[in-house]
Amino acid sequence: MIERNLGSSGLTVSAIGLGCMGLSHGYGPPVTDEDGIALIRRAVDLGVTFFDTAQVYGPFTNETLVGRALAPVRDRVVIATKFGFAFEGGGRSGLNSRPEQIRATVEDSLRRLDLERIDLLYQHRVDPEVPIEDVAGTVRELITAGKVAHFGLSEAGVDVIKRAHAVQPVAALQSEYSLWWREPEREILPALLELGIGFVPFSPLGKGFLTGAITSSTSFADGDLRGRLPRFTEQARTANQGLVDLVAAVAQRRDATAAQVALAWVLAQHPTIVPIPGTTKLNRLEENTAAARVELTAQDLDDLTEASAGIDLEVDRYPEQMQRWINR
Repeated sequence: MIERNLGSSGLTVSAIGLGCMGLSHGYGPPVTDEDGIALIRRAVDLGVTFFDTAQVYGPFTNETLVGRALAPVRDRVVIATKFGFAFEGGGRSGLNSRPEQIRATVEDSLRRLDLERIDLLYQHRVDPEVPIEDVAGTVRELITAGKVAHFGLSEAGVDVIKRAHAVQPVAALQSEYSLWWREPEREILPALLELGIGFVPFSPLGKGFLTGAITSSTSFADGDLRGRLPRFTEQARTANQGLVDLVAAVAQRRDATAAQVALAWVLAQHPTIVPIPGTTKLNRLEENTAAARVELTAQDLDDLTEASAGIDLEVDRYPEQMQRWINR
């Protein structure tokens, strides 16, 4: 597996990471611990060194799964997790990035992950009730104490990124980015490049849409968050099918799969971008990791970029309650 540097942070990871959320949360019933551990360890065998989890995935069960799976290879991998939500009654109950909440929940994450130090700690969503300077300062204290190595942000806007970075250098920003969602190119990505911050796109396959496995007639199972997303209505899927068809055409002429082409396009945008596709299937894991070896021509990239420019970025990615947690 090719390696990449996340900006100027000194954090080196595999060019493609593994988003572990879907093993426990968001796309239907969770996988068994046995299957989840097997998939994560197969990713290590394939050269993946960058694994992404969060307190809210489950909640909590995904961190435990990732910790168990990676315990035998702890010295070979980078583990990222996230704080920033409050939990009541066993579920997520809103945002909470107060310093005392950060310190307490990070201790819980260390225990669940069976770690002495978290490699990359993100604020999962910007909390408008807590100044970002207080958040960054708290993470700086945790870094000084040896409990965290690097600080990250997720779904943060440029102003928040710059203010946080002034207090504690931000190693990486995580946000959605793909041929199907290029909004970060407007302001976020230029700011990251200016500041030397790495970019970690989640959903680089458009939550599966770019693979061609989802059509206008697809029905989503109970518990699959895509059934509630505005960009996954039947009308939206029909309107954007042309992009999926082009991805498939490029894949055919490059002897690759649609997923590999979609990932290769993301990788080609800048050498400090590290996508973290997720999957519950071993064959899809192997397919995704092989995308690091797919080379697209300049014409391929131009064709894909031009086709994706027609996607309507004004359509919200999430229902209103979740959309308001995105800071732009």
